[in-house]
Amino acid sequence: MSTGPHAATNLITGATGMLGSHVAEKLVARGERVRALVRPGSRTEFLRSLGVELAEGDLTDADSCARALRGVATVYHCAAKVGDWGRWPEFQSACLDGTRNLAEAAVGAGVERFLHISSTSAYGHPAEGSPPIDETAPLGQNLWPLWDYYTRSKVDCERLLWDLAERRGLRLTVIRPSWLYGERDRTTLQRLVGRLRAGKVPLIGPGDNPLSAIYAGNVADAAILAANDPGSVGEAYNITHQGQITQREFLGLFIEAIGAPPIRRRISYRLTFAAAFLIEAVARTRGRKTPPIITRYATWLMGRSLSYSTAKAREKLGWTPALDNRESIRRSVRWFLENEKAGGRPEPSVHPAGSTRPA
Repeated sequence: MSTGPHAATNLITGATGMLGSHVAEKLVARGERVRALVRPGSRTEFLRSLGVELAEGDLTDADSCARALRGVATVYHCAAKVGDWGRWPEFQSACLDGTRNLAEAAVGAGVERFLHISSTSAYGHPAEGSPPIDETAPLGQNLWPLWDYYTRSKVDCERLLWDLAERRGLRLTVIRPSWLYGERDRTTLQRLVGRLRAGKVPLIGPGDNPLSAIYAGNVADAAILAANDPGSVGEAYNITHQGQITQREFLGLFIEAIGAPPIRRRISYRLTFAAAFLIEAVARTRGRKTPPIITRYATWLMGRSLSYSTAKAREKLGWTPALDNRESIRRSVRWFLENEKAGGRPEPSVHPAGSTRPA
């Protein structure tokens, strides 16, 4: 573990995950000091290759949070329970309890900025077909009465933080990304690439619905811009796409990058959603630990007719996505294929500070 003489000015949680690792990579490239709060036994090869200082601990332990925050000016809180499957106590512990501990410790430590990675899921499930949703929309719309744990955790985390900001002066900024993909994605890419290769991915509905999906590196850029903008205390930003794209176009770019067969099947959105509910009910009754082949959330994410506005981030922060849809998908797939070829071992993807890996 690195324990240099100078305190880090940036603390990242969730740095061993996809988005947190992109934030770490970009901060190091800027020449900034970075510390990561990591659980004992975590896979930290990539962070070590960057020279990130590692602070072992757990968000559910308030003392761990307090120790990790010593000398920290900016927090990038990227940690959360990944995926929509699980029991509520898992979301309560990993999301709500951990976020509360870290935020309260940040107030006590006098942290200058607390940048929280939320999600567009914090809006709940707004009515489809509406104009692009901006940051003035209310949180927690139309929550599903059963098993909507991922969405509820995102809503509750934000409400908890906004309350701390109002009551105790937490200097909060929130980023709300949509579906994330990119290098070091160990969940979505494996399932999507495998199913596309096997020709098992259908279009859900006509396929012309807007899909909100964004490259993790573009979100990391926005997070760093927002965290360093004095006027962004108390603000939230949607960071949801690098150019409008439909479900059909998005899957088509993955197919192009993989060399997979074209999609030839289309299934009804409403029927798929209903089937997903029944599949979920059976899986939960049986106490299944891993997600079934389809869930309501995955169906909604892919087939919904809903979009989010990024105008505020573009106008207020000057955020412009560095990579477009084709290039970001191409890079993500290339990382996955290289990692797969290496037998699934961690692939650091280290490059000189400030450089970009050639296309």
